[in-house]
Order: sequence, then structure tokens, then C-alpha cells
Amino acid sequence: MGFLNKLFGKQIKEEKTMTTKKLNIGIILGSTREGRVSPQVGEWVKNIADKRGDANYEIVDIADYNLPFLGTTDGTEPGIAAWNEKLAELDGFVFIVQEYNHSITGALKNALDFAREAWNNKAAGIVSYGSTGGARAAEHLRGIMGELMIADVRVHPTLSLFTDFENGTVFKPAELHLTNVNAMLDQVIAWSGALKTLR
Repeated sequence: MGFLNKLFGKQIKEEKTMTTKKLNIGIILGSTREGRVSPQVGEWVKNIADKRGDANYEIVDIADYNLPFLGTTDGTEPGIAAWNEKLAELDGFVFIVQEYNHSITGALKNALDFAREAWNNKAAGIVSYGSTGGARAAEHLRGIMGELMIADVRVHPTLSLFTDFENGTVFKPAELHLTNVNAMLDQVIAWSGALKTLR
């Protein structure tokens, strides 16, 4: 009986440790252009997220990895390996998405294509912006995420270039977005935790 208690006691302790460990969520900036506003939006999301205390949140800027265009090099650039290593450390994502010609940026599509297994069986939320709130870009991203086995959550904060940005450059979000960001993060955390059991 003492042996069984020790055995099952240890198992329960291990399970408890697994469930109390915080998830790592990357807030991915989806634009690399000069004068971009995605860092402002990303910091805003991170400030909201950090107040929750339910996960480790970090900004992941694809511009930092200097990824070449897929298929144009031999693939030995250090940024490619570093990008995949960073994604592998994360349990879930929040994509900061801007709409370009009714879709996501070429830089974000390229970054998505430069990894495979590192995306699989993880969850993601989307915060988008544009003239129509970036809705069309977000819908394109959902199709890509399905192919990469990323589970995209339903709640989707959409920011307008007309009402949430001053002169299109200074981010001043309406208060109503706070509720949506928290609801989106609730879903990202729940799904990220559930999907972690598959990896």
C-alpha cells in the first residue's frame, strides 16, 4: 500500500506541476515595412495580456530574423533556424495583422512558410487593422493557419485606421476593444493549454 501511495502520489504531483506551468504566448508582429504601426498595436496587446498574469507573453518581431524570400537561397541563413527555434518555444500565438490589398503582408506569409512542425497543434488569436478592420486579411490568415495545423480562435478584435489611429500613424484604440482582446486571450490560453497535451 505504501508503494502504491508513493507511485500514485508522485504521478499526481507531476500532473499538478504540468498544469501549473505557465504557457508561453508569442505576439507576432506581421509587418516589416518602414514606419509600420504594428509595434504600437503589439505593445498594447502585451500590456493588456501582462496584467492577466495567466501566461508568459512576449513580442516576436519577424523583422528581427532577416528571413530571405522562401526558395531564393540555400536556407542556411541563421535567422531561419532562430525563427524555428523561437516558434518551437511557444505554446500559442497572437498575430498582429495589417491588411494589404485584401490580404496579409508578404513578410508574414513568408515567415509562416518558413516553419512547419513548430506551428503544429498550437492555438492562435488575431488582432487585425485596416480600412475595414483588417477583416479580409484575417480571413486569409485563417486559411493558412488551417494548413499549418494552428487552431484559430473565434474572437477577433478588429481595429479601424479611421477611428483607432490618429492620422493613420498614432495608435489610440477605443476602449471597447479591451473586452474583445481579453475574450480572445481567454480562448487562446484555453486552447493552447488543451493542445499542449497533443505535442
